[in-house]
Amino acid sequence: MTTPMMYAIQAAALWSGLLILLMLVLSGVVVSGRRKHMVSFGDGGNADLMAASRAFGNLTEYATPGMIALLLLAAVGAPAWMVHGVGATLLAGRISHALGLLFQTGPSLGRVVGMLLTWVALLAAAVGLIGFAVV
Repeated sequence: MTTPMMYAIQAAALWSGLLILLMLVLSGVVVSGRRKHMVSFGDGGNADLMAASRAFGNLTEYATPGMIALLLLAAVGAPAWMVHGVGATLLAGRISHALGLLFQTGPSLGRVVGMLLTWVALLAAAVGLIGFAVV
């Protein structure tokens, strides 16, 4: 029998898995760029490689605490819809941000929307975790 907590854990697993796949894709973009530009470490001063490296780095900086928050939400009894909402918003934000970095130079709408969605997801997770902790 599947319990409400199991549905929430499955939701956390789904969004964490999708975020990890995005990490692998962006890691591949960095590796490909390094091979193309013959750079063994860092970005070699190449703007495209710098953007790819930051897209990957920024994803890992925000997705990692987001994935932990998803699992903790499920563990403290948050409903699956809440875990899905946080996970979907976080993934959409990270994709938007990465695309804004990879395909536009300077400030971009993708980066702004991506950060806003990411902050909304993390804020919702934080408020939910605090709420479930004190009730």
